[in-house]
Amino acid sequence: MQSDIEIANAAVLRPVREVAEETLGITEEHLVPYGHYKAKVDIGYLASLADRPLGNLVLVTALSPTPPGEGKTTTTVGLTDALHGLGHRTVACLREPSMGPVFGMKGGAAGGGFSQVVPMTDINLHFTGDFAAIAAANNLLAALIDNHIHHGNELDIDVRSVTWKRVVDTNDRALREIVVAMGGHANGFPREDGFDIVVASELMAIFCLTESWGDLKRRIGDIVIGYTRSTQPVTARELGADGAMAVLLRDALAPNLVQTLEGAPAFVHGGPFANIAHGCSSVMATRAGLRLADIVVTEAGFGADLGAEKFVDIKCRKSGLRPDVAVVVATVRALKYHGGVALADLGTEDVGAVETGMANLRRHLRNIREVYGIQPVVAVNRFPTDTDREVARVVELVADEGVRAFPATHFADGGAGAKDLAQGVLAALEEPSPLEFSFTYDDDLSLTEKVEAIATRLYGAGLVTWDAKARRRLERIERDGFSGLPVCIAKTQYSFSTDPKSLGAPSDHELHVREVRLSAGAGFVVVVCGDMMTMPGLPKDPSAARIDLADDGTILGLS
Repeated sequence: MQSDIEIANAAVLRPVREVAEETLGITEEHLVPYGHYKAKVDIGYLASLADRPLGNLVLVTALSPTPPGEGKTTTTVGLTDALHGLGHRTVACLREPSMGPVFGMKGGAAGGGFSQVVPMTDINLHFTGDFAAIAAANNLLAALIDNHIHHGNELDIDVRSVTWKRVVDTNDRALREIVVAMGGHANGFPREDGFDIVVASELMAIFCLTESWGDLKRRIGDIVIGYTRSTQPVTARELGADGAMAVLLRDALAPNLVQTLEGAPAFVHGGPFANIAHGCSSVMATRAGLRLADIVVTEAGFGADLGAEKFVDIKCRKSGLRPDVAVVVATVRALKYHGGVALADLGTEDVGAVETGMANLRRHLRNIREVYGIQPVVAVNRFPTDTDREVARVVELVADEGVRAFPATHFADGGAGAKDLAQGVLAALEEPSPLEFSFTYDDDLSLTEKVEAIATRLYGAGLVTWDAKARRRLERIERDGFSGLPVCIAKTQYSFSTDPKSLGAPSDHELHVREVRLSAGAGFVVVVCGDMMTMPGLPKDPSAARIDLADDGTILGLS
């Protein structure tokens, strides 16, 4: 089979104006084209759709991810193509890929095989410049902070308390902890600083949760950048940064429209990581899709304990959106891995390991139904090494949980390979759900109680412990009046625990909180657990070493 990039490069794309008008009814005057195959949809036009009823929202999530990958984005695209092929007006809403994983270990995030969004190279690289705009706005605020301190520090900012970091959209561990303003008085006041990756920035979260330019500017103004020497919070608004930052993000806020290989429309907009941020594409794009289409298929990052939890407890809480069905992506390989099979042996049939690994999927299904109150459907993303016995056993085990599972081959067969899954999703949408949507915790709980609710109800933890510095930071945040905010837990995606090697469904483990960050503009509190870093590092053998440019300008090696 051809590689992802070979398939994408060979595709014949339709002009984006045709895709917009024929699939979503958006005429050309409402598009801001970026070449022939990608465009932004005018925000003023989207605002004019406010009275339209909303379509159905399908959330795609997964069991705990494994090194081989589960194909969640690929399933989102394949399901969209299948629904589109069955005659339903359907749009996919995806996150924009970060160049950190593209050049690092994970690769791109435009789907795979014959279930991709295209133009794949554009989407995985600079796309429409949204991430560059976010980085510029983020770093403008950082520059204004140091400039204010250099020119007399009228706000009396305690330089030891500055929490706002600079960002870059590549993995660079050397930038995690740095010292700025070295070289003498002319360069400013020396202080400790650091970089996060763009997708971990609070500004990325704000970008994905806002729904208007006015709301964007308000949220930016609410950002707390640090504290005065009398321990009072200092905001971006007090620095006079909110207007200029909003200007840098003005055009980026409009959703990006592209297409799948089969010509279905896709909004690709915003891209926070789910292991260190809230992991969902923009509310702006999701709501636009719901007003323009009958069905929106959207994904949340990593497993249902991370992306789906934050989709529910942050995105849904802030926006009022409610998913009608959750598609949980599972693979035979992942179940065997969680059942104790080594990576090198995942191609060998092992039904017993599938049964053991089911503990991981079982907990995710329980959380989705009993905690979130969403009706799940399981997509068994089938790979060539899966045997019929293994796949049949997965379907049986899922059925034992009272959930329907549908094997799918969309990676190799495109939308046709996800037809059964699509029909299963349609059936679930048509049936009245016995479940009632709910959040993991109530707003009026303390921040500590919210973390404990997630840890015990979703992760199976028996205890939450705190670094002394993290506890003091949490207490300050509560004293400053932010206890009503939801929490965004940053932890490894590979396990319910903070240990990435603890597979399956560990119970009674300890969730240790290392750091707490206030994201007042985004409207949540980030709780960093275990060894999770908000600036990833490159692996020993990064994908960048395999990416190349041919003499004719063709990009090679992207995946």
